Amino acid sequence: MYSMTICENLLIILLVSTSQRLRSPMYFFLGHLALSDIVLVTSIVPKMLDVIIREGSTVLYVECLAQFYLYGVSVSAECFLLTAMSYDRYLAICRPLHYISAMSVKLRYSLIISSWLLSFMLALITIVLICGLDFCGPNVINHFFCEFAPLLELSCSDTTVLNIEMIVICFPIVALPFLFIIITYIYICITILKIPSTSGRQKAFSTCSSHLVVVSFFYGSMLIIYMVPYRGHSLTANKFISLLYIVLTPLLNPIIYSLRNKEIQSSALKYFKAHAKN
Repeated sequence: MYSMTICENLLIILLVSTSQRLRSPMYFFLGHLALSDIVLVTSIVPKMLDVIIREGSTVLYVECLAQFYLYGVSVSAECFLLTAMSYDRYLAICRPLHYISAMSVKLRYSLIISSWLLSFMLALITIVLICGLDFCGPNVINHFFCEFAPLLELSCSDTTVLNIEMIVICFPIVALPFLFIIITYIYICITILKIPSTSGRQKAFSTCSSHLVVVSFFYGSMLIIYMVPYRGHSLTANKFISLLYIVLTPLLNPIIYSLRNKEIQSSALKYFKAHAKN
């Protein structure tokens, strides 16, 4: 699954970078979404496989912090990128005549740069606060990676500030983008319902159905993990839900976006045919 995830997302990045047919803003954002998925699974899955194979493994303190930082950056970036993609779909469906001028090259790069910069900065705040903790008690993490709540349980310091910080930081990363996506899709649904022909409604909905599925899957698990108190659900359930958005979502994202997208399918076919001849 890990190898397939890497290959799928690298293929998406390759096609978006080389194909002339995939030059629209939606594919530009999709390429960066694929990059965030690669960072997410690569920061966690290889070590997780090592833990499974060895039935337990050792991770250095610095490695644990690095893993948590990359995890935080990639998850935050995915949240922001999905939000940017929902705005792109809103402009394409609700304001089609102004779409080209509104979603300019400058705005695309501004959204991408701000998404990654915010992700690096917000994750860094949490890492700095974690570095201030003392770890003098147990040293076994009851999880398959260095996740926030299990990591805090190992600290012998007062973690009240960090718990409050995590709740506060979840709002700009998870809650506010999710609320923005809901609002944009309300407008999108209203606009689609106003289209007189059935074929027109189906065509309009097909352009955002893939994004809606990915958003529902990713944000659903994220909201359960971080917006519900950690002790409100069992550790086993916590691990299972984490697996959904860490392993399964990056694997399914390229498939979901490619399944009903003829432009991606034709670009991939053209790419493979060209290299088969060579």
